[in-house]
Amino acid sequence: MSKNENSETNKTAATQTNQAWGGRFNEPVDDFVARFTASVNFDQRLYRQDIQGSVAHASMLCEAGVLTDVERDQIILGLQEIEAQIEAGDFPWSVVLEDVHMNIEAALTAKIGIVGKKLHTGRSRNDQVATDIRLWLRDQIDHIAPILTRLQDGLIGLAAQEANTIMPGFTHLQTAQPVTFGHHLLAWNEMFERDFSRLQDCRKRLNQSPLGAAALAGTTYPIDRQFTAQALAFDKPTENSLDSVSDRDFAIEFCAFASILMTHMSRMSEELVLWTSAQFQFIYLPDRFCTGSSIMPQKKNPDVPELVRGKTGRVNGHLISLLTLMKSQPLAYNKDNQEDKEPLFDTVDTVRDCLRAFADMIPAIESRPDMMYEAARRGFSTATDLADYLVRKGIAFRDSHEIVGKSVAYGLAENKDLSEMSLEELQQFSTEISADVFDVLTLEGSVAARDHLGGTAPAQVIAAASRAKARLGER
Repeated sequence: MSKNENSETNKTAATQTNQAWGGRFNEPVDDFVARFTASVNFDQRLYRQDIQGSVAHASMLCEAGVLTDVERDQIILGLQEIEAQIEAGDFPWSVVLEDVHMNIEAALTAKIGIVGKKLHTGRSRNDQVATDIRLWLRDQIDHIAPILTRLQDGLIGLAAQEANTIMPGFTHLQTAQPVTFGHHLLAWNEMFERDFSRLQDCRKRLNQSPLGAAALAGTTYPIDRQFTAQALAFDKPTENSLDSVSDRDFAIEFCAFASILMTHMSRMSEELVLWTSAQFQFIYLPDRFCTGSSIMPQKKNPDVPELVRGKTGRVNGHLISLLTLMKSQPLAYNKDNQEDKEPLFDTVDTVRDCLRAFADMIPAIESRPDMMYEAARRGFSTATDLADYLVRKGIAFRDSHEIVGKSVAYGLAENKDLSEMSLEELQQFSTEISADVFDVLTLEGSVAARDHLGGTAPAQVIAAASRAKARLGER
């Protein structure tokens, strides 16, 4: 083959390869490899942020004198037309062009000519994708936060309604002490309050602009990173170009938030599943949040909480996936990081949907106070109250503990709760017991006695719900 023929072959091969980098290659990428390495099938959801970042970059290049006003306006108008085309579903995504970035850039060049090729001046796909993901995740956090707030608002409202509803409190899933249903609901809200705080902390740390870091070392062009950071509503530019393009700790931090949130929702789901069962019957879930059985016509399955409980493992897996993805990468960018998107995208989708399901379902829960009260009467839930009563009579706690233990053993043998025993029966275990003991052996007396900050007394539950509501109003 002659030199000219070889040159022509190389030129043909290059035209069959991604034009972003094809000049160095002598043959096109294998069809399978092209599909294997492409990310456009999933990262196209970043199109809005990619265009947003490109508009800011083009505006900055114009301010720096790299682009003219006319070129900037051509680029911005072209990008806006492409965005409209994508949103209308008329955009031809290409695997050959690998990713969302090159698809949009190629479409821009086809639309406005050589000026479109100038857009990539002073940046790399490395800082471009890092910017896009931060912008996208920031948008998602701003969408998730109000759904979490709506869930908390429903919990707090239900807690205030159920401040006087008595139910058994459990440790080891054994009846421990009586509490109020409202107090239990507010325990869940405290978990979500911390989750909300973690979400806001994550947003604060990710809100720095990597744009301008270029491939890994920055660029020789006179860029203004403060300009693009401000244009994209970032708090500031990132400090180090190597770190800017290579780390994904902001995505890992979001997935850590999501895993903790889903763990809390899973614990909550477990209790909802238990409480709707025939063995508990503490609550009623409306039919719209349940399904039936294909063979057993009597069944009403709490599928929403069960599915949320199951999806927790999915989200936890994504966290481990991202941690493992990053654990052995040398600086700076590596192709491994293409694998950051699908776990992150699915985590966001899963968390958002689970929160929406719970935000819709929680306010619709109906309690069954009679069943809760009857369950609280079983299991000697006021035994600790009797021990505290004896302590106030001057008996050491360990001695009181033994006295009450014997009282419970007697109750088990006679099939009587402490509150059902006569004064004479109780006095056989201690002569210090008098008629006023029944004030503390009732369920109402037990919960009312815990009248302090964080306690289960109805008055404290009302006050706690009011404070929690006020915190939501400050967001």
